[in-house]
Amino acid sequence: MSIGDTLAQARRQAGLTITQVSRQTRIRESIISSIERGDFSPCGGDFYARGHIRSIASVVGTDPVVLIREYDEEHGPPGAMRAAQIFESATPIRIREPRPLHLGWLFGVAVLAAAGFGAYHVFWTHGSNPAATATSRVSHIATAKPHATATPVTHTEAKPQAVIRLTAMQDCWVWLKTAGGHSLYQGTILAGSATTWHEKHAVSMVIGNPTGIVLTVNGKPEQMNTVQVVTLSINPSSKTPVTVG
Repeated sequence: MSIGDTLAQARRQAGLTITQVSRQTRIRESIISSIERGDFSPCGGDFYARGHIRSIASVVGTDPVVLIREYDEEHGPPGAMRAAQIFESATPIRIREPRPLHLGWLFGVAVLAAAGFGAYHVFWTHGSNPAATATSRVSHIATAKPHATATPVTHTEAKPQAVIRLTAMQDCWVWLKTAGGHSLYQGTILAGSATTWHEKHAVSMVIGNPTGIVLTVNGKPEQMNTVQVVTLSINPSSKTPVTVG
């Protein structure tokens, strides 16, 4: 008679149901039913199978020592390990698949890390060495430069100037010189060409063949009514800048 048959027969002789045995031994009914059928796989290993046999046998009133010896003869003595147990666990292991990391979690972790680093930096800079910070601030205040007093800007009036433009209708000779006699220009201006001078000081202008030219001073034309050599005095500061010498 097998172990399971012996336990089942003893249970029935004791007038117990599987449910009653389960309550007294705290072993699930499904495991007790499997043991009575000779299936010890739900026990989770030889160690637990021997413990279940001993508990059930004690409740139903049969000798557990004989049954455990019979179990060892069939399944090996305590501590022995079958080849199948080397590669298989007696209790199935559930392996959880890794869950993909959500971008929201990654962003939250990054924000918390940045906030922690900022708080540490502020504490280390300002809180860990208050004396150095205070000295730095005092030094900054002591070395601050006073505000420079604004210097009023004086605007000098631009000196008046005479814009002299000579357009030659015929060849003419021109000599331009300062009031002190220093020559500024001397030469012949060919017909069809024009020359312009900008003078801020008084000058004298000697013109040969005055009727062959058109002369303007500050845009105002000057009349040349003689064929003789003409000397003009031009003074930018004068109300009448051109006078004929």
